[in-house]
Amino acid sequence: MKGILQNLIRLQSIEFSKIENENDNITMFELRNRIPPQILAHYDRLVARGKKGIAAVHHQICSGCHMSVPIGVILTLRHGDDIQLCENCGRYLYLDGPAETVEPVKKNRSRRKAAQLASA
Repeated sequence: MKGILQNLIRLQSIEFSKIENENDNITMFELRNRIPPQILAHYDRLVARGKKGIAAVHHQICSGCHMSVPIGVILTLRHGDDIQLCENCGRYLYLDGPAETVEPVKKNRSRRKAAQLASA
């Protein structure tokens, strides 16, 4: 699955770059042949609307729509088991580097519970 995401990232960087080379069309054709048709069709629908088709996740936030990404989605991306979509904007998600960590949600304790724990 990581190979598909890497191909999508490369494809998007070529399509959205302002500098065009002669080799870009050949590279785009090769990348499109490596991506499954269903994934490519979804990506193309987003691009046709003027959006980027793939977005990085930084600090549990989708860089496309700036909404929070569920921890389960981040863990799936980290394991590389499956391709994930942002629940809000529909872009394909990827982790942009190994530094992305998942922090557990801390529960706030009531004052009474904290006082009981302190006196024990």
